[in-house]
Amino acid sequence: MPKKQKATVAKTPVFGANVFHEDVMREYLSPKIFKQVQQAIAGQRELDPKTAQVLADAMKTWAIGKGATHFTHWFQPMTGFTAEKHDSFFHPTEPGKAIMKFSYKELIKGESDASSFPSGGLRATFEARGYTVWDMTSPVFLKEDSAGTTLCIPTAFCSYNGEALDKKTPLLRSMEAVSKAGVRLLHAIGQTKVKKVIPTVGPEQEYFLIRREDYEKRPDIVFTGRTLFGARPPKGQEMEDHYFATIREPIGAFMKELDEELWKVGVSARTRHNEVAPSQHELAPMFAPANIACDHNQIIMETMKRVAARHGFVCLLHEKPFAHVNGSGKHNNWSLGTDTGLNLFEPGSNPAENDIFLIFLSAVIQAVHKHAALLRVSAATPGNDHRLGANEAPPAIISVYLGAELSAVLNSIAGENLIDSGLPKEHKMLDMGATALATVPLDSSDRNRTSPFAFTGNKFEFRMVPSTASIAAANFTLNTIVAEALDAFAERLEKAASKKEEIRAMVRETVKNHGAIIFNGNNYSAEWVAEAARRGLPNLSNTVDAADAIIAPETIAMYEKFGVLSKTELTSRHEIVLENYIKTIRIEGYTLADLAYRQIAPAALSQKSLLADAIGRLKGLGADSQPEEQRLTKISHLLRELDRKLNLLTDNLAKAETIEPHKEKAVFFRDQVLSATNDLRKTIDALEENIEADLWPFPTIAEILYHI
Repeated sequence: MPKKQKATVAKTPVFGANVFHEDVMREYLSPKIFKQVQQAIAGQRELDPKTAQVLADAMKTWAIGKGATHFTHWFQPMTGFTAEKHDSFFHPTEPGKAIMKFSYKELIKGESDASSFPSGGLRATFEARGYTVWDMTSPVFLKEDSAGTTLCIPTAFCSYNGEALDKKTPLLRSMEAVSKAGVRLLHAIGQTKVKKVIPTVGPEQEYFLIRREDYEKRPDIVFTGRTLFGARPPKGQEMEDHYFATIREPIGAFMKELDEELWKVGVSARTRHNEVAPSQHELAPMFAPANIACDHNQIIMETMKRVAARHGFVCLLHEKPFAHVNGSGKHNNWSLGTDTGLNLFEPGSNPAENDIFLIFLSAVIQAVHKHAALLRVSAATPGNDHRLGANEAPPAIISVYLGAELSAVLNSIAGENLIDSGLPKEHKMLDMGATALATVPLDSSDRNRTSPFAFTGNKFEFRMVPSTASIAAANFTLNTIVAEALDAFAERLEKAASKKEEIRAMVRETVKNHGAIIFNGNNYSAEWVAEAARRGLPNLSNTVDAADAIIAPETIAMYEKFGVLSKTELTSRHEIVLENYIKTIRIEGYTLADLAYRQIAPAALSQKSLLADAIGRLKGLGADSQPEEQRLTKISHLLRELDRKLNLLTDNLAKAETIEPHKEKAVFFRDQVLSATNDLRKTIDALEENIEADLWPFPTIAEILYHI
């Protein structure tokens, strides 16, 4: 028999080279200090000032050795982007001299102007103080860019009174909440060695790359991230020839550098490929604890933009940058594991007898059904409103896909056929019918790419998350709603005489009371919309309607119970969601109005003048001018239509500014301003199709998508 080969580990000096990870700590810290720091990171002890200073000195020495001159508290305010204020390590001592210093106080806490970030009324201008506080569980890293090398310290951001002003703080709180509830439930089952439950996430990131020269000629993309007008290109994605196609040289060079930059800061970029739409691509990292995955996704988006610029591209992260092809999303693969190495969503070979899996699965089903509206708003942005519901993305209706086998298991336990499980597989092996191709094990069910929340083997894939957004909201929502269900189950199990019987009873109740959320069919079909309404599932098609779930009484009660967000913090987030919607639609409206008045109408008038001159010459020669006269009539009609629709848009924009209450203002922007903007677009698109290419002042969608 051949000797068993040893597994080899590829040594990649690039990966993590700019991360202050455990191996670096071991090198720069004494064994005693290293142990104390690791205990502090694990939450087992406080980081005392003396140890913190030794750690700060080690970070400074390491960072300076790699060329760093500055440090920053890197945080995630409620803009959806990241923020940073750079401070130098240099401290002047006397004229012409300086020393390099970095105190533990600078490591642990920073200060920023909180009134200048979105706060939803939490902060007034005269109440400016805000604090950044180091998240010890997320590794410190070095950022290398045109500003030099900067030591980045991942931090939370809070107000003077301790309210969360960022995305990270509620995410960290929710991780503790689901861990505490999960441990409580596992202990009630008998898994007493578990000390911690860890939510893990693997977010896939979709994006477009376009040429910078085209971007700079399209003010609508510059100001809004998407095309506000543009006729349908002769070819879109209907040939399906871009998906997984060979990566072209310019894009390959970008992807190669992107991987290398991400690997250096410890982001495990693993999968890259062309997506469905032309000029669209995707990057997927490995799983990480939720807060680190969130940090990594922010790094991914920042790095994509930076690296794209080096290659003459612009990276578009908008959910729907081009109207006539698929938009972009972020598939948020979420799971729960334990510090003992158990994946709580692993069905095993016999899921019907796997009590841990069944009870955690039931908790998710109950949580998603009970809080479907809240989960929907966690993925709500104005950009995502354009994407959800098209034949490219899940609809705005939340449902859970389980597949045939798991649905059959739950039906069996419930004792009734309450879930439409679909047709079960009659065999477990896939035979391709060619001797050159191996017979392979068949998965228990097919994948449902239309489901917004699908079970995919040992995790759930939340496919509704916007491509521009931080994944924090989706994940602190998931963590908290599942924590609520786990906590309720744990309370029952702790009192139960027979754990096994009680688990079966809870699974049966879940299927009967919450099985309406399970749907294994085609989420894109019109029949599902009607069926979902019959089941009482919310269909929140836009951000304005979805926003109210943030301040629903049951939401406030749940978040306050688990210490994730207070009523004040939730109210502020509700205000921010509506404010962001208003500002986005306002910018889009003003941008299109300006372009229509100053560039599109003049181009149409130039075309009209040319046609009139041509008609005059043709008539003077006695030639047929009917085709030119027909074009002139059409353009004249479109110009009158343009003028009427432009006036309506500008009038609506002016009216919108007079409306004070936030909700009413958001509704007006949705129903009147956005509607007028979309209507004006139709006329502009028609004009584009009737104006000569030399006169049209912008690159067309066809040119943008196919220039690379």
